[in-house]
Amino acid sequence: MLNKYARAFFTRVLTPFAALLIRLGVSPDAVTLVGTGGVVAGALAFYPRGEFFWGTVVITLFVFSDLVDGNMARQLGRSSRWGAFLDSTLDRVADSAIFGGLALWYAGGGDSMMLCAIAIFCLASGQVVSYTKARGEAIGLPVNVNGLVERAERLVISLVACGLSGLHAFGVPGVQVLLPIALWIVAVGSAVTLAQRVVTVRRESAEADAVAHGGNGG
Repeated sequence: MLNKYARAFFTRVLTPFAALLIRLGVSPDAVTLVGTGGVVAGALAFYPRGEFFWGTVVITLFVFSDLVDGNMARQLGRSSRWGAFLDSTLDRVADSAIFGGLALWYAGGGDSMMLCAIAIFCLASGQVVSYTKARGEAIGLPVNVNGLVERAERLVISLVACGLSGLHAFGVPGVQVLLPIALWIVAVGSAVTLAQRVVTVRRESAEADAVAHGGNGG
């Protein structure tokens, strides 16, 4: 849902900025690389120290590069397989840094092996959710399912909770409980989404095999 509606909104908002970067001679690939570098730096420099508010501010500033680079490519009329591959690959790197940073916090100053494990599960399940779709499409299946918690939902839930939890450092009481709740939501939602995609691929592969066998029989 967020992929469908939020992307459309922010694409309109960011189009003038993307056009400016094009006029300045910046390439879409450069935006992708800088954006990923900023997310990774923000996540690994701030989150392991428990500085969730400022870490989230830095990450949010750079995470929109995921929309800007694609917008630039469309304006230039040169969307490419390489650009799509690079963007998708670096998305996985950025996601890993975010949940890896949270896992490091809970393994250290956060002092919770349970939440460390949940953060690692969020990291791993996010990668597998993406892989199931990519692998299904690679074998010729549409993987036509909208998962409960896809990448956009994982990022929004996690980053909003991190930012709000970070307000505890400014004296806002009670907000620190939001991050553990968000991690559990992302973990459960990712597990459900993984199951949805596996079931969809199983059904679509059975249908494709039945059509192929029927065609051979005819």
